[in-house]
Amino acid sequence: MATSPPPPTPPGLPAGGARRHAHWWQRKWVRYAALTTLLALSGLVILALVRKQTGTEGFLVGLGLAIFPVPLLVAAFRWLDRVDPGPWRNLLFSFAWGACAAALIAIVANSFATQWIATTTADPSHADTLGATVIAPIVEESAKAAAVLLVFLFRRRDFTGIVDGVVIAGVTATGFAFTENILYLGTAFGTDRLTGDTGIFSVTAATFFVRVIMSPFAHPLFTVLTGIGFGIAALSADRHQVRRVVLPLTGLLLAMGMHAMWNGSSAFGEYGFFAVYAAFMVPSFGLLTWLAVWTRQRELGTVRTELPSYAVAGWLAAPEPFVLGSMKARRLAREYATHHGGRDAGRAVAEYEAYATSLAFLRHRGRRGRAGADFAVRERELLHELWARREPARPALAYAARATAPGPVPWAVPGYGHPPSYPAYNPYRY
Repeated sequence: MATSPPPPTPPGLPAGGARRHAHWWQRKWVRYAALTTLLALSGLVILALVRKQTGTEGFLVGLGLAIFPVPLLVAAFRWLDRVDPGPWRNLLFSFAWGACAAALIAIVANSFATQWIATTTADPSHADTLGATVIAPIVEESAKAAAVLLVFLFRRRDFTGIVDGVVIAGVTATGFAFTENILYLGTAFGTDRLTGDTGIFSVTAATFFVRVIMSPFAHPLFTVLTGIGFGIAALSADRHQVRRVVLPLTGLLLAMGMHAMWNGSSAFGEYGFFAVYAAFMVPSFGLLTWLAVWTRQRELGTVRTELPSYAVAGWLAAPEPFVLGSMKARRLAREYATHHGGRDAGRAVAEYEAYATSLAFLRHRGRRGRAGADFAVRERELLHELWARREPARPALAYAARATAPGPVPWAVPGYGHPPSYPAYNPYRY
């Protein structure tokens, strides 16, 4: 059973405590520099390898065609993450890891394994089939899962549930598919140059249709299963160590299995690819899309359920739990603040919304005994961030509340009666 956390430090008083000096390898700038160097070197190597296989002209054509689905996929995952948006640096890292590090690992490992199998068995065709259906799914999904694992371990505060896992995994896979599409489309273009084929009957057009039009979601769909495993693990209490290991591994194995089925669909006959696509891939995509959207709506419900206690305690204005639990009301509040206070005010309101959402999720985990040992510290930090932005945020949120109220307003704003009574546990009301 969760215990009552101590009350936060009153607004305006700095949190005390001396800081310990970290070793040089523990400093943020050292880690950032090492990670940036690793990704940059991986990018240069993968660029050289892809250009070597496709030629300069094929690389440029592949790059131009492969970019098409990227903005749409990234925008879709960013939309899904709007309730509690993670920092852009996590998305940039995830995309860069997928496009550079994971792609490099996949190209090198797949080539090595396929050549070793061909040399050992003296059967190149069998090696290619085995490489596509067994080796590639294991290597590629493991390489992409590494990005999700790194964010889960080192950006734990930003990784709090299923949506975070879906977004990080999906953006990583989008980056991976981007690099892979450059390779496939550039190679197809080179083939067309040799055969003289052009137009809609060319290999390039067929490759573009299959990889960019029909199945741009394929790689994200596989890796999202890994992300869901990590997301459920993030919801588990720290004491459930076995669950926190088994769930991500289960998601990874499912991702490998789906990837293997997709790659092996051509072995099911002339129409095997279309059969797997229609009977398996499309329904799976629809089911996971529904799950992601349902989880997003559930997060909004958590905001509306958990924040009223902070409103009763005086940290939030009475209508704010309703406003913060509605994406339409949030948007109106940001627009109002930007119109009346400029871009800085609009940014402050957006930050206020994000911090309040994180506070709701933190309290939700705390009431279920899933919060970490730093619950009280993190709660105090979030409340201070809200307090620092209350001046531009409260008028904007009050306006959004009036503009989106579905009927008689059920909270205390001038002229609207009295606030409701919230029987939920409130750690600050004594």
